[in-house]
Amino acid sequence: LQLVESGGGLVQPGGSLTLSCSARILTLDYYAIAWFRQAPGKEREGVSCISMSGGSTNYADSVKGRFTISRNNFKNTVSLQMNDLKPEDTAVYYCAAPNRNSCSFQVADFGSWGQGTQVTVSS
Repeated sequence: LQLVESGGGLVQPGGSLTLSCSARILTLDYYAIAWFRQAPGKEREGVSCISMSGGSTNYADSVKGRFTISRNNFKNTVSLQMNDLKPEDTAVYYCAAPNRNSCSFQVADFGSWGQGTQVTVSS
């Protein structure tokens, strides 16, 4: 499964961005999908995850109430709407599919990764 992220960029604190994850060749319909991020000098951390059906979502405490994950299986995309962005949200954001089709924030549980998209929150 080849994943591709898009939508990153530079935004001021308090601003919004929407990231998208799509798949080449295969469909995302049969996969739970998670978003991770990695800031310079820090470990990769889970941000949000959505189940295969879209009926279950999980968020890291640091983004609850600000980020929303959703999926559109017709468009073969999983989106991460990020509001009220803070400088500490600055990182490379990756989407990933787990080896076992269930949500997790453990990096080792994921075998398919995108190349990442940079999000920079700065005034």
